[in-house]
Amino acid sequence: MLTIYGRATSSNVQLVMWALGELGVEHRRLDYGHSYGGTDTGAFRAMNPRGLVPVLKDGDLVVWESCAILRYLAARYGDGGAFWPADPADRARVDMWAEFGKNELAQAFTVPIFWARVRTAAADRDETSLSEAIARFEDLLDVIDGQLQGQRYLTGDRLTVADISIGHLLFRWFEIEVPRRPRASVEAYYRRLTDRPAYRRHVMVDFSSLRVPGA
Repeated sequence: MLTIYGRATSSNVQLVMWALGELGVEHRRLDYGHSYGGTDTGAFRAMNPRGLVPVLKDGDLVVWESCAILRYLAARYGDGGAFWPADPADRARVDMWAEFGKNELAQAFTVPIFWARVRTAAADRDETSLSEAIARFEDLLDVIDGQLQGQRYLTGDRLTVADISIGHLLFRWFEIEVPRRPRASVEAYYRRLTDRPAYRRHVMVDFSSLRVPGA
C-alpha cells in the first residue's frame, strides 16, 4: 500500500493528503515529525536525507518534496484530465500557478505569518515584521483574486494541481487571528474548497497543538 510519512498537522503533508483524497488513492499515513519525531533515524534519512516530511513510499519508489509528490500522484493516479493535463500547454498553465503557490505564496505565509502568529509567543513577536508580512501576502492574494474572476477554480471550472498547491494555505489564513482585507472572489473560492470532503478531512485540521503558550 502507498504510505505517507508525516503528521496530519503539517501543511505540506496536508497538500499531499488532499490530493490523495481527491484522486481516491488507497493509502496509509504514519505520524512523523514535530512531537512525533522519527525523522532523525537512519531509516528515515535513507528515504529523505533532509529529514523532513512528507515522504511518499509507493512500492520501491520513494519521493520527497511535497510538490514532487503531488505531481507524481497526478501523473500516476490521475485520469489525464484537468487535474494535471496531458497536453504540455494546458499542463504549463496549471503548473505556473502551482509553482506560484509553492514558491511565492507558501514562503510568504508559513514562516512570516503563521509561525509568527501561532508558533511565537506574543512577548517575542515582532509585530512590525508581522504587519509587513501580512501586507506582502495580501498583495499576492490580490493576484489570485484577479485570476479567479469569472471562474470557479484557478485555471477554469475544475480542480487542478494548482488549486491543491494554493488552496491548502487558505484554511490557516482564514483561521488565524490577523486583519484581512475582503476579497469576494477569494472568499467564494475558499467556500467552494471547504465544500469538498477531501479538503475538510485533510486540510481543515485543528492546529492548536502547534500553538505555543502565549501566542
